[in-house]
Order: sequence, then structure tokens, then C-alpha cells
Amino acid sequence: MKKTILLAACMVAVVFVHAQQKDWKEMHDFHGIMSVTFHPAEENNLQPLKDSANSLLTKAKVWQQSVVPEGYNAAITQPILKRLAAECAAIAAAVKRKKPDSELKAMITKAHDTFHEIMEKCRKPE
Repeated sequence: MKKTILLAACMVAVVFVHAQQKDWKEMHDFHGIMSVTFHPAEENNLQPLKDSANSLLTKAKVWQQSVVPEGYNAAITQPILKRLAAECAAIAAAVKRKKPDSELKAMITKAHDTFHEIMEKCRKPE
């Protein structure tokens, strides 16, 4: 009986933490714009990034200002989000100054790596 109760409690805790992580709307909103700008850039198509650089910056700033949910370590997450927002600001400025595609590709790749750093380093252990 104790094992059944303990197992049920563990399952509820895992579902609760996972649900909180999935519910970070600002992260998912940022990922949506990152996806449509980064993946074409991998194939040397920088036009989606050029068209959406300001949206990428806006989503990064909104995400940076959002409340870090329970499933993430805020002390680790906040500085990386600050760096991500700065990288997105640099991308938007570079697009405005019509920097070369090779430079834009390097910048969006760096921002994409930072996004994944948040996904990998900032989650609390389950």
C-alpha cells in the first residue's frame, strides 16, 4: 500500500513540474519565432530572419521580463535570458545596418545556442 501511495505521489509531482515547464508561454512564443528564423538560416536563407528580427527581439524581451516558473531555476535563468535579449537586440541592429548574411547567420546561431542553454541548464532536476 505504501509503495502504491508513494508511486502515485511521485507521478503527480512529475506531472505537476512538467506541466509548469510546458506552461511558460513566453518561452514557447519565443521558440516559435526562433524556429522560423533559425532553421532557414541554417540553409543560408536569411530572409525570414531579416523579416522577423524585430519580432525576435520583442519576444526575447517579453520572455526576459516574464516570471520564471517553478520548474526552472530563476537564479540561473535570468542572466541567460538577459544575454539572449542582448543577442537578439544585436541581431535586430545588424539587420537594420544590412550586415552580411554570414554575420547574421553567426549571430542567429549564437542566439539559438543560448536558447538551448536555457532549456538545458535552467530546468530544476525532476
